[in-house]
Amino acid sequence: MDRPELALQQLYAFAVLAEELHFGRAAERLGIAQPPLSQQIRRLEQKVGHALFDRGSGGVVLTPAGQELLPAALHALDEVAGGLRAARRIGDGLAGRIRIGFAASLALTVLPGILRAYRERHPEVEMEIREMTTAPQVVALRERAIDVGLLREPPGEQGLVMEPILAERFVAVLPAGHRLAAQRVVPVAALAEEPFVLLPRAAGPTVHDRIMEVCREAGFEPRVGQHAVEWQTVSALVEAGLGVSLAPASIRRIRLSGVVHRRIDPDTARTAVAMCWREGEGNPLVTRFLEAARGEARR
Repeated sequence: MDRPELALQQLYAFAVLAEELHFGRAAERLGIAQPPLSQQIRRLEQKVGHALFDRGSGGVVLTPAGQELLPAALHALDEVAGGLRAARRIGDGLAGRIRIGFAASLALTVLPGILRAYRERHPEVEMEIREMTTAPQVVALRERAIDVGLLREPPGEQGLVMEPILAERFVAVLPAGHRLAAQRVVPVAALAEEPFVLLPRAAGPTVHDRIMEVCREAGFEPRVGQHAVEWQTVSALVEAGLGVSLAPASIRRIRLSGVVHRRIDPDTARTAVAMCWREGEGNPLVTRFLEAARGEARR
């Protein structure tokens, strides 16, 4: 980068004097005395190598060299002012770009409201949304590929901050023709002999383990017949008769004619939804996103 030949202070003094065409009025606008203004203009003229103003008996007028310099000076001053405004807005978390990871199932629950609330508060911020299961989100946060994650059953990870924002019930997911489909509440123990359709543990270790724990508390080890990475696929495989599942209650928003959702007994099990970000994160965009998410979660 080349060192600039002209100081912004000199350009600004030049632009003000070019507008006023009067040293006294220009000095007053600049908040300085006339001699320092004259010195700045002389230094600028020395760098240009030509006079920028004629100071005759008829008053102060721009020379041809001054007329040529003025548009460039105004443009430079506008560019710097615009850059300062943009830098301040980014520094305040009011503009820029934030990368957000989210678990697909959250599109059925808190995600739309959080994104809408953040967009309404900060319309100038560009959001890059990435659909990812829990384990890849943790990796992406560590590798700085995303700035904040919205995930289910967050694992305890050193260097990452996890903040729960929602506790969601589990429901039983059954084929519409299943023997238990007519019941309003399904005992978890009644599913002991059924094949299960579950997320693979690698995709979301903690939510997978939570479902296994619910089954074990009911006295059995679930027999997993099929795996599916997304809850939409879990529902489709249940509809196809390949098994049953336990899933977050928001899965009820996936409406398939061949699938029913029933409350479970005991109804004490919950799955946690959390925000996740890097410990010591100094990005103001993340801070303002967390504020918006907390506000939406409290509604």
